[in-house]
Amino acid sequence: MNCKEVTLWTALITPLNAKNEVDYPILKDLLLLQKKAGNGVVLLGSTGEGTNLPNHLKKAIIQFVDGLNLNIPTMVGIGGSNLEEQLEWINFLESCKAIQCYLVVTPIYAKPGKKGQYYWFKKLLDQSTRPCMLYNIPGRSGVKLNLEAAILLADHPHFYAIKEASGELTDFKNFKQALYNIKIYSGDDGLFYEHARLGAYGLVSVASNVWPQETNQYVKKCLDNTLKETQLWKDCCDSLFLASNPVPVKKLMHTKKMISTPYLYPPLHFEDLDKLDVVVESDKKITNWFKSTPKD
Repeated sequence: MNCKEVTLWTALITPLNAKNEVDYPILKDLLLLQKKAGNGVVLLGSTGEGTNLPNHLKKAIIQFVDGLNLNIPTMVGIGGSNLEEQLEWINFLESCKAIQCYLVVTPIYAKPGKKGQYYWFKKLLDQSTRPCMLYNIPGRSGVKLNLEAAILLADHPHFYAIKEASGELTDFKNFKQALYNIKIYSGDDGLFYEHARLGAYGLVSVASNVWPQETNQYVKKCLDNTLKETQLWKDCCDSLFLASNPVPVKKLMHTKKMISTPYLYPPLHFEDLDKLDVVVESDKKITNWFKSTPKD
């Protein structure tokens, strides 16, 4: 499948073993699970702890996935605040045949304005030969994706989409209205029904890590406006953010024996979510919903 046609991207976790090393056998299992569900995958985004992992581990993960030849739509996160490092990262990724596109986050911590963002993104887009999705995530980066900068970039041949995860419907509306030739994806599981009503092309999801087939069905029903259990999905998805992502989803996946440990790479720690009862109850609700819902 062409990456530009994917409606559900799973922002994949990075599984770790008891030594806090990458658990490669489990990583392969998770990739196959997403492929079976018909989802694309995003590697080394914030859910994949991309800014926490050292470069040698990030490269090892990409080389491992590249060697699997799984034929699954694959996007890789690009983010930080050092332009030279990100250009070097793109150069490395360009040599990997399994990678189809990039998720390019607003520069973290530095909080650049319109011109700073424009030149940052333009340099990265120019370096790429692949489609790029710009990522608006002010809760993590410290600054919103500047609308005017995005408009200036709209005709760039490698700018194909925006992931909108500000949590504000007004931001989604503004991007959608101003960038008619750019696909706008929701980056918020719990808001996807509302985003679909505003013209979202698809979803970049955390929930689909633990509910791959269920979230695929959720996306289809949101896009064709047949979802009836809107509050159920919102509440259950929101439970995956009771602590910093991906702490809750990793703990739930460990409880369900999908991964061998709930470990995260520092500075994140699984003990930052001490009670899992709400998340486990959400899992039961989504499982029951999927069992009782007619499949498309």
